[in-house]
Amino acid sequence: MDITELILDDHAEQRRLFAILEQISRTDTATLSALWQRLGIFLELHAAAEEAIFYPALLQAGLAAMRQAGAEAETLDAIRDHNEIRDAVTDAARHEVGTEAWFDAVAAANLANSDHMAEEEREGLTDFRRLAGLQQRHDLAVAFAAFQARNYGGVPVVDKDPEAYIRQAEGGLRLVSPGSLNIGGLKEP
Repeated sequence: MDITELILDDHAEQRRLFAILEQISRTDTATLSALWQRLGIFLELHAAAEEAIFYPALLQAGLAAMRQAGAEAETLDAIRDHNEIRDAVTDAARHEVGTEAWFDAVAAANLANSDHMAEEEREGLTDFRRLAGLQQRHDLAVAFAAFQARNYGGVPVVDKDPEAYIRQAEGGLRLVSPGSLNIGGLKEP
């Protein structure tokens, strides 16, 4: 099990649910509503899991590989994307299901999510596979799966300030040098 694979699996499910929505009659508002509720909850849960588990680990890996600027840029962009997706999902809730305005909001969420997934798959996930070992990716996958299982019913929808997120995430990180056992120095304090 690998966190990058779990994220890709979630992306495939998101694409599938958006495709299903596009194939349902506009007059079948009960089905549209049920599927959209499921997808909205899933989009937020996925973003929250990435923000809690994946992006702090990407920042740590970037710091350890002396690639802090790249990891920060990818993370900042991802948090902004998550906010854009949240805003589109929230906008859809303001409209009656099945109306043109509702479909426009759903399409905006799909576009924002599709752009985010493509960029994340091309950059963040690729970089993380290069920078993090298999055991770390496995351990993070376990944490990611547990986070999603514990929060299956949904999590609060809250936009995050991308810069504050970076500061908070990096505040809890320690630089671990490649090859270090991370057991401290040999000098007496």
